[in-house]
Amino acid sequence: MPAFNQVTLDSPRLHLRPLCMDDAAAILRMRSKAKVMRYMTTAPWTDIAQATGMVERDQAAMVRGDLLRLALIRKTDKVFLGSCILFHFDEGCRRAEIGYDMDETYWGQGYMNEALVTLLNYGFSELNLNRIDADIHPDNINSARSLERLGFIREGYLRERWIIDDVVSDSAIYGLLRSDWVKRGEAS
Repeated sequence: MPAFNQVTLDSPRLHLRPLCMDDAAAILRMRSKAKVMRYMTTAPWTDIAQATGMVERDQAAMVRGDLLRLALIRKTDKVFLGSCILFHFDEGCRRAEIGYDMDETYWGQGYMNEALVTLLNYGFSELNLNRIDADIHPDNINSARSLERLGFIREGYLRERWIIDDVVSDSAIYGLLRSDWVKRGEAS
C-alpha cells in the first residue's frame, strides 16, 4: 500500500486528516468513557500515554502504508469527533477491514455515516479495494445499523473471539463488496 500520512479527505461537514499529537487529549477523553469503549477490544483508557502511543504508532504505520486512520474534524469549529480507519490490508485480495470510534457527545448526528461514506469511496476508488470487512460486537446494535445502512451484509459469527478484562465476547463479521457499493450509487 502507498504511504497514507498525507491523505486528507473532505465531506460536507467534516475534514478527515491523519491523527496528530494535538489530538491526544481528545482521544483520551473519548476512549476513557465506558460507553464509548463498551464494544471495543480494550478496556477504557486511563492515561494520556495510551493516546500519545496510539498517535505515534499510527503515524509510523501510515508512512509504511499499513493502515489509514483519519481524525474526524468538524469543519465549523475544528472539534475532534472521533476517527475512522482502514487496516489489515491484503493487497493480493484487494481487501481491508474498517473500524471507527466517536465521542458519545456526537452520536446520532450522522457524522460517522458521512465519514464512512467518504472513507469507503476512497477505499474502493483510490485504493481499488474489492472488499471491506467489519468486525463488531454482536450486541452493538447501533454499529450494526450503521454498517447495514452503508450496505454491509452480516456474513458470519465468530464465537468467543475476544477476551477483554477477562470478559469473553463474540464477533459479528460484516462485508461490503465494491460491486454492491457501486450499485448503491454511493461511489463518487
